[in-house]
Amino acid sequence: MQSRHEITKNWLPRYTGMPLDKFGEYILLTNFDNYVKTFCEKFNCDIYGEGRPMQAATNNAGLSIVNFGIGSPNVATIMDLLSAIQPKGVLFLGKCGGLKKSTELGHFILPIAAIRGEGTSNDYFDPAVPALPSFKLHKFVSDKIIDRGFEYRTGVIYTTNRRVWEHDQEFHQKLIDMTCIGIDMETATYFIVGHKNQISRGALLLVSDVPTTPDGIKTEASDKKVTENYAKHHLDIGIEAMTDIGGNGEQIKHFQY
Repeated sequence: MQSRHEITKNWLPRYTGMPLDKFGEYILLTNFDNYVKTFCEKFNCDIYGEGRPMQAATNNAGLSIVNFGIGSPNVATIMDLLSAIQPKGVLFLGKCGGLKKSTELGHFILPIAAIRGEGTSNDYFDPAVPALPSFKLHKFVSDKIIDRGFEYRTGVIYTTNRRVWEHDQEFHQKLIDMTCIGIDMETATYFIVGHKNQISRGALLLVSDVPTTPDGIKTEASDKKVTENYAKHHLDIGIEAMTDIGGNGEQIKHFQY
């Protein structure tokens, strides 16, 4: 394998277990195996990649879903590998910690940008390059959220590779000073690597905890409750948006200058 394209064509099935010709033109990315299982139950389709680093499935409408795991290196890997098929659009369905007093569990966030606090994205672009979604994709997802009667927030997400930070008051103050609305471990990397690979991308994040409050740090019990109450709506919005965007959304073009 001499070229990058040859490598990614070989490695996408290697990581997911799904042949290249099984991938659809639009992709949902997630961190959660239950999202993939629910997707497959809904559409009666098979899960590929059991026992591999990532699991994937595609429904009869040509929409694929991939569970890439957790963290910025993993999301960078899947966005590199997806360049093998050059999807028309990718939507990340992730969870984040809410950083505003007005933020509540179950709120949806459409990030307008992400701060590159993770370091992984520096392997792709200079740190001065902003991590941004594709506006037209977010505009379409926004309409779908409203159509379903939900509200959503917009703002800047801080992305970090640091998983245990909730005890660090200096870091809390840094997040406040940056006026971030939420914190996660993937969004900035995902936006940057999508930009590098000329893939249209968006993120719909679900607030799963409010870690800057004393009783708001995520636990197994609290995360289970959020999943039970909100995960179905989260996934359904993603499915509807990425199923309809090909026929009803504005044409999305990716430009690099």
